[in-house]
Order: sequence, then structure tokens, then C-alpha cells
Amino acid sequence: MLPSEEPISQELNNINGETETSDSFLPSPSSQPQTGVPDSTLSGGTLGDATIVNKLNHNASERDRRKKINSLFSSLRSLLPAADQTKKLSIPATVSHMLKYIPELQKELEKLVQKKEELVSRTSRQDELVIKSGNKRKVAIKKSLSAVSVSLVGNTDREVLIQMSSVGVDEGPSLSEALIKLEEDGLLLLNASTFQSFGERVVYNLHLLVQGTQNIEVEMLREKLLSLYEKEI
Repeated sequence: MLPSEEPISQELNNINGETETSDSFLPSPSSQPQTGVPDSTLSGGTLGDATIVNKLNHNASERDRRKKINSLFSSLRSLLPAADQTKKLSIPATVSHMLKYIPELQKELEKLVQKKEELVSRTSRQDELVIKSGNKRKVAIKKSLSAVSVSLVGNTDREVLIQMSSVGVDEGPSLSEALIKLEEDGLLLLNASTFQSFGERVVYNLHLLVQGTQNIEVEMLREKLLSLYEKEI
């Protein structure tokens, strides 16, 4: 080798060494800092917020559901007897008491329905008796129309013959009531007789004198006597 060539080769080696040394200090592309925000960080934050919102909605729904359940059981507890309402019953205890109380209510309801039916039946029978009694009264009044007769005696129009009849002693007006009524109308009793005919019918014959100058209306006097029958029936 020539002397002049040795320095040239040495310089080339030194240049190559410096190049390798300078390249070794440069950071690798993978180790260089990144100025942007990773996409995974952004997506992770959004998912976290959605999870929190869902959890809050779930808690709110659960709270409303429990309020509704408590309200329903409170209403159920209010249907229990007063003695049980004063107790602080748990939900299972409330259900247990209600299961025992419902059959008792059903029995009580059956008793009330039966009592109502008895009252309705009794009222119906009373109504039938009233109707029958009213019908009998109407029939009795119609019969009484022929049970009183009034007629004038002679041609003077001063004497009156009255005949009243009734079935049984306790039926129709009494003789004393009839006489009081006649005296109030200005009639004086002259003679009276009574007898009992067939069928327990009692007949009263009254002979009366008209006092004063008043005139007697036969039909009016008969209606007044018939009013006594209507009061008694």
C-alpha cells in the first residue's frame, strides 16, 4: 500500500463512524411524542358518561316502583280492621292478615245479604197485609152503604126513623156515638131498640124527633152516619 493511500482510508472510516454515531442518537419513529388525543381515550369517556346516565335512570325507576308498591300496600293495610291498622305491619304480615280477613268479610257479607232478604220478605208480607186490609176496608165501606137507612115518619117531616146494622158487637159505630152525633144535629131520641139477626148481625132502630124549625135532609143525615162507619173501619 502506498503511504498516501493510508490517510485516505482512515478518513473514510472516521466519516462512516461519525455517521453511525449520529444516527444512533436519533429517536425512533415509535418513540416520538404524539401531539393528538388518542381515539380510545375519547370513546372511553363517552361510554363512561352513558353508563352513569343509565345507572341514574335505573335508580329513579326503581325508586318510583318502590313508591308505587308502598302506596299499594298502604291502601291494602287501610282495609284491615282498625286494631290492625295501628300496628306497624311489614308487607308479608299485611298480606297474611289480609288473607285471614277476606274470608271473615265474605262471611259477614253473606250474613248481611241474608238479613236483607229477610227484611225484604218481611216488608213484602207487610205490604200484602196492608193491601188486603185496604181492600177489606173498601169492601166494608161498600157494605156499610146498605147498613144505614134513614126515612121520615108520617107527613109532618118532624120525626125520623134510623136503622143501623153491623156484623158483631165490635164492628161499626157504637150506639152512644151515633146518638151523640144525632143530638149535635138537633135530633131528640124518642125510642130505641136493638136485636140480633142471623149471621151475628146487630140492628139498631132509632126513633127521633126533629127539634126547632130546621128541616132534615135525609141523604145528608145518612152520609153523616156513614162517616162513623168509615172512622171505625
